[in-house]
Amino acid sequence: MSETIQAGMPAPDGNMKTLQAEKLSAAASAQKFDVIVVGAGPAGNAAAYTLAKAGLAVLQLERGEAPGSKNVQGAILYSDALERIIPDFRDSAPLERHIIEQRMWVLDDESYIGTTFRSNDFNKPPHNRYTIIRAKFDKWFSKKVREAGALVICEVTVRELLRSKQGKVIGVEVDRELGNIYADVVILADGVNSTLARKAGFREELKPKDVALAVKEIHFLPRDVVESRFNIGKDEGVVIEMLGKITQGMMGTGFLYANKDSISIGVGCMLSDFMAQKTTPFELLERTKAHPAIKPLLQGGEMKEYSAHLIPEGGYHAIPQVYGDGWLIVGDSGMFVNAVHREGSNLAMTTGRIAAETVIELYAAKKAMSAHNLAAYKQRLDGSFVMDDMKKYKNLPDIFHTNKQFFTTYPELLNRSAYTLLMVDGKGKRAKENAIFNSFRERRTLFGMLGDAFKLWRAIR
Repeated sequence: MSETIQAGMPAPDGNMKTLQAEKLSAAASAQKFDVIVVGAGPAGNAAAYTLAKAGLAVLQLERGEAPGSKNVQGAILYSDALERIIPDFRDSAPLERHIIEQRMWVLDDESYIGTTFRSNDFNKPPHNRYTIIRAKFDKWFSKKVREAGALVICEVTVRELLRSKQGKVIGVEVDRELGNIYADVVILADGVNSTLARKAGFREELKPKDVALAVKEIHFLPRDVVESRFNIGKDEGVVIEMLGKITQGMMGTGFLYANKDSISIGVGCMLSDFMAQKTTPFELLERTKAHPAIKPLLQGGEMKEYSAHLIPEGGYHAIPQVYGDGWLIVGDSGMFVNAVHREGSNLAMTTGRIAAETVIELYAAKKAMSAHNLAAYKQRLDGSFVMDDMKKYKNLPDIFHTNKQFFTTYPELLNRSAYTLLMVDGKGKRAKENAIFNSFRERRTLFGMLGDAFKLWRAIR
C-alpha cells in the first residue's frame, strides 16, 4: 500500500461512521475504491461529498496544492444548488455578501445604458445568491468532503484512465508513488480541458469557438468604502454584468462583483476571437478598468490577485457524451455553463450531485457500473433545469458568432440615442427622434435590424 494514501487517511469522527472508516481503510490498503472523483472544484466536491455521505469509499484526487489553490477569483454562489447538498452551509461557508441588486450595462466607449433591479426581498434570509472568493470557498467545501468520509489527496496528476480489455474504465494511473488505483466508477470533474476525457476519446479536442478566456482581478478596499460606493449595507452585495465595446468587437462580456472588502472585476471573450485579433486578455481588462463608468468604482483599490482561466461557453451543442462504461463527466468537463446568465457553479454542483445520486442508487440496487446503467445519469440531467436551460439557449452562440454587431454597433447606437434624447439643446424631440431613427438606419438597415431581432427572439423564446 502507498505510504501517501496511508498518510492521507481521515480519522473517524462524529461525521463519519466507524463502519465507513473501516471500509475506506480497507479500500486504501487494496487501492480499490467504490468511486474515484478526479478534481476538487464545485462539481467534484459536490459528487465526492454526496457519495461519502452515503457511506461509499470515495477517493478524490486534485492536482493543485490544495482545493482552490488554482482559483483566486471572486465568483457567484447560487444557494439552491448547494443547499440541496449541504442544507446548513450558511453556518460555516466563507460567504462574502448576499446579492440584493443586479445591474445590466450596455457600454460604448464613453457611457453606458442599462437596467437595475434591487429588491429588499433578496435581503431576507435565506438569501438566494452570494459573492464568494473561490480560493476560500473551495477549501471549505473540501473540508466538508473530508468530514463526510472521503479520502482527498492533492498534488496528484492523473495521467490516464485505466481500461479493461473490454474497454471499461476500472481506475486511474497517477504520478508519484501511487501507481494504479482502481474503482468501480470514475467521475471526471477535471475542468474544461478535461485531458483525461480527451485522451480516452470520450470528448473531442476543445474548439476555440466553444471556449472563452476570462481574466479577473480582485481590488481590495476598506469595507465601508465598498458599501458607500455601491449604496449597500453590511453584508449586502451588488453584481454588474456588462457587454458592449469593452470587448473591442469580440464576443464576450464583463462583470463586477462587490465583496466584503474587495471588488472582483473581469472580462472574457471567445478564444477564437482572441486568436483572430492582436489584443491580449490583459490589455482588454486594462481597457475595461479605464472605462469612465468603471474606473470610479475601482479608484483607490489595491490590486492583489490576478487570474486567467478558460470557461466552456459552446452551449448545448458542445456537450459531449457524459456517461459510459465505468465513467461519468460532470461540471465544466461536460461543458455545463449557461453563458447567457453567467451561471456555472450551480450547474457544476448540480451535475456533480446528480452523478453521485445515480451511483448511489446503482450501489443500493447492486447493479454494475455499466454504460447501460449509468445512462440513468443522462436521464436525470434531461429532467433537470440544467439541460432545460442549456437547450433554451442552444442557438445563441451561433448567432453571436456570426453577428458581432451585438457587441459593437448596437451598444454604440443605444448609448448615442440616449445621449441625443437627453441632451437639452434647443432642438425639438421630434427632430431628435428622427435623428435617432436615421442613425440606426444608416448603421443597420431596417430589414437588418428586424432580422437581428427575429433571430434573437427565436433563439431565446
